[in-house]
Amino acid sequence: MSLVIGVTGGIGSGKTAVTDYFATLGIAIVDADQAARVVVEPGQPALEKIAHRYKGILQEEDGSLNRRKLRDIIFASDSERVWLEQLLHPLIREQIMTELKASVSPYSILVSPLMIETDQHLLADRVLVVDVPVELQIARTISRDNMTEEQTRSILARQATREERREKADDIVDNSQSLEQLYPQLDKLHQHYLKLAKQR
Repeated sequence: MSLVIGVTGGIGSGKTAVTDYFATLGIAIVDADQAARVVVEPGQPALEKIAHRYKGILQEEDGSLNRRKLRDIIFASDSERVWLEQLLHPLIREQIMTELKASVSPYSILVSPLMIETDQHLLADRVLVVDVPVELQIARTISRDNMTEEQTRSILARQATREERREKADDIVDNSQSLEQLYPQLDKLHQHYLKLAKQR
């Protein structure tokens, strides 16, 4: 398996801007959020278990998961959140591993909002943190996701703090300004990662 760079950052930090740029450089991107969607697609055993536990959780038109309804349930109950995590985390990990093994780029990126909080950081050789001030995270999330400040702060409270993420980071990029300021940082890291990949 090629060198794996774990990309993480709190909600609204701009992880997508970072991974989109790496993708333009020909690097394979494995997205933990995407893997989490795959394991609950219609026909998957996990979706059947969720539907059995929560009546009316499936969309009527196509039998897919009503994510908003599920999010409301797990925000309201820690025990339900734990049940869901115990069901999904091993399946998500398996999906991530399958995708990483299939990668043919010099190194691969695993992007996950909860890399530090879960054991997903163990799948990465290095951790790159996308860093922005908390108030900027909140402002970006409210305007992007149409959420209230209270909902945004509730999500932030469940994520690692900015300090905890910075402590666990091997590399940090500052994404508090423009893309023009972000990309040169990523170009530099790309060259560094290519060198590391060759040394393996």
